[in-house]
Amino acid sequence: MSLAGKVVLVTGASSGIGAVTAQAFAKQGSKVVLTGRNEANLKATEKACKAANCKVELLLITADVTTDAEKIIKRTIDKFGKLDVLVNNAGYGELGSILDIDVDQFDRVLNTNLRSVFLLTKYAAPHLIKTQGNIVNVSSIAGTRSFAGAVAYCTSKAAIEQFTRCIALDLAPKNVRVNVVSPGTILTDFHKRIGFSEEEDAKFLEHSKTTHALGRVGEPKEVADGIIFLASDSSSFITGATLPIDGGRHAMCPR
Repeated sequence: MSLAGKVVLVTGASSGIGAVTAQAFAKQGSKVVLTGRNEANLKATEKACKAANCKVELLLITADVTTDAEKIIKRTIDKFGKLDVLVNNAGYGELGSILDIDVDQFDRVLNTNLRSVFLLTKYAAPHLIKTQGNIVNVSSIAGTRSFAGAVAYCTSKAAIEQFTRCIALDLAPKNVRVNVVSPGTILTDFHKRIGFSEEEDAKFLEHSKTTHALGRVGEPKEVADGIIFLASDSSSFITGATLPIDGGRHAMCPR
């Protein structure tokens, strides 16, 4: 897929989809920059990347995308001299309806899921123009379907999909492609991190089998495979696109 030797920056690489995506790029022979807030988890991802490709070149940056976007891009360029692919994967969620949440919660979610993507894209764009690289953003089924009690998260993901389309048009004359994947329910710790108990998470995963047309939830590798495709030359005539990786969830009627 022509990703060997490409410099790829993956945010939120310390767990879930980001960690597995970093491993997938390592397997392709890319030079991978791993960013995340949890240093111990980043080191676990580093180990997994090396297991996938013992010759892989890696850079670990323990950082917060909401405050360190410029530093992340600068360190990437200082280390590798270029940037070919930016994967904006870092994401954050909190639950609450408009009657419950306050502006601080709204800002926390939007700062991580939207503002940081704007900043990383802004700082990365000049370097991606030089390499005629591309961007893959990570959205969610929550960007196209509405869910009660998740107003900030759903809003942030809908905004990411529109942001992707707008930036794709801005950068198309420079031969830089911008696309977004939209996962359905994926087997990660995301729901536990936003407050689900073990029992609630298990119940939600079981129910999700009925809301996804393929009758199951997804694996992080299936999302990573979609990201690899969009980042590679195999998708050289695709930009501004949203790729659902959701077992048909986007086509299902609400239940």
